[in-house]
Amino acid sequence: MSTQLQSIIQQAFTYTQKANFGRAKPLFEYILKIQPKNFDALHAMGFICGIENNHQEAFNYSLRALKIKPDDLEVNINCAKALQAIGRHSDSLKYHEKAIFLSPNNHKVWLGCGKSLQCLKRYDDAIAHYDKALSLDPEFAGAWSNKGDILNELRCYDDAIAHFDKALSLDPEFAGAWSNKGMSLYELKRYKDAITHYDNALNLAPEFAEAWSNKGNVLNKLKHYEEAIAHYDKALSLKPDYAEAWSNKGNVLNELKRFDEAIDHYDKALSLNPNYHEASWNKSLTLLLQGCFESGLPLYESRWVSEKVSESAGKRIFDKPTWLGVDSLAGKTILIYGEQGLGDFIQFCRYVKLVSDLGAKVILETPQALAGLLGNLEGVSELVIEGEELPFFDYQCPLLSLPLACKTNLDTIPNPSRYINLDNYPNKIINWKAKLGSKLKPRVGLVWSGNPRHKNDHNRSILLRDILPFLPNQFEYVSLQKEVREIDKLTLDSNPHILNFASYLHDFLDTAALIDNLDLVISVDTSVAHLGGALGKKTLLLLPYVPDWRWLLDRDDSPWYSAMKLYRQTSIGDWNSVLDKMKSDLSGTKIL
Repeated sequence: MSTQLQSIIQQAFTYTQKANFGRAKPLFEYILKIQPKNFDALHAMGFICGIENNHQEAFNYSLRALKIKPDDLEVNINCAKALQAIGRHSDSLKYHEKAIFLSPNNHKVWLGCGKSLQCLKRYDDAIAHYDKALSLDPEFAGAWSNKGDILNELRCYDDAIAHFDKALSLDPEFAGAWSNKGMSLYELKRYKDAITHYDNALNLAPEFAEAWSNKGNVLNKLKHYEEAIAHYDKALSLKPDYAEAWSNKGNVLNELKRFDEAIDHYDKALSLNPNYHEASWNKSLTLLLQGCFESGLPLYESRWVSEKVSESAGKRIFDKPTWLGVDSLAGKTILIYGEQGLGDFIQFCRYVKLVSDLGAKVILETPQALAGLLGNLEGVSELVIEGEELPFFDYQCPLLSLPLACKTNLDTIPNPSRYINLDNYPNKIINWKAKLGSKLKPRVGLVWSGNPRHKNDHNRSILLRDILPFLPNQFEYVSLQKEVREIDKLTLDSNPHILNFASYLHDFLDTAALIDNLDLVISVDTSVAHLGGALGKKTLLLLPYVPDWRWLLDRDDSPWYSAMKLYRQTSIGDWNSVLDKMKSDLSGTKIL
């Protein structure tokens, strides 16, 4: 080796030690032109490319180095890290396992291998590797934090917090542990605590893009939308290829009704990561909300490939094909089953008749709570209660895929005035009439809150005490709430003029029979609102500024329910104007 080349190599490594990679890199590239198999230069280039987030190049250089020294520990680790960064977790695992073979008492290589296993969702194996790392070094904060990450993914948030606290007791400046504990607190809806933890992370690591974006998610939940956008923008300035931040910012823009911008952000996220199915799902909701069914419904199917969405939707695995309107159903048997919430089931079971009209025998699998109500739904050949053994079928389809399968657009929504009837249950109706007693005033059913676990509950539910001033006294009011939250119980108990039959509402058939005895239903966006609409009962629906997609925009009627009138917020969080308009209509007898 010439004296000049030795000098260049020495200078390159001096720059590397000083983290001056911009000067080191061209020197190593020059060295490799002269000596393509220079192990040290290949190793250094793999390291530098990894620092620059050019992970594919990092792997390429490290792989070339490994061909020269297959048993070099650091280069095997660099290969594993690069593959992990580009999502090739199975391949990454092989190099991590080789690193363990080369250095079995190195707690850091057990951690790296555990991370690959975690990314592959082999959680038990990952935890075993983190435990091995902790057996080698019980004060290894990274292993404690990574175990917390897995507990977060398993939704064991309190246990996760305990692990993050242990990591932080060992390393109070561990920005990642502060941020990840913030995620646990976010999931527990402890939003102010989550913000404090993200701020701690950002004080330690101001260029921590993930913490900026995750804090933006909390601000979004708190309806601090402009602040949330600023945080996403900061994250994207630090990490322009951060697909999740692009999609998260799109969600906030959607909440502000800046729909074109929201779609642009979802498209940007998908251009960066075409397999980011949650962005496809978010885009579908924005399109459907605007009534773009032709483009929105196909994209809505992305819920089944988005792990986060499909888990909450209730993904099912069958060995029979999904019917999406292509194959003939003449003489075939199809299983139709529910997904998401009970309101979704009530809304979309109207499609059963359309499927039956195609010549199919329809097996409808229904939750226990809806079984009595749907016993005589038109088009059903066989009703099966969820959990029972399923009979033979040729095809299957989840309920919310039926609008796509039936090629639904705004003009072709099937909207029978009443598609759920109680003809087989006259005694139920009579019994409820007796419970209600003599009728002195028109009767109005009330629903003011939905499932508190619903992701949008903070937008759609109202406190009973906030509704009371807007209820004219010329009506008799009946609570249709099966579950009454603690915060509403005192209000309900102190207003005995609102009749409360919660203890008698055993299933939706009871609720339907009670509704049949009423003149009107007033509801926020819950399953009871759908039930009122499906029964053809006049229903007033109270909606937030940006509602669920099925309620569309800028209209006071619904193409899904002909007997329903919509009352919409005109600004974010403003229920008073909604309730005031409702009160005016009720007082002026414009409703009944």
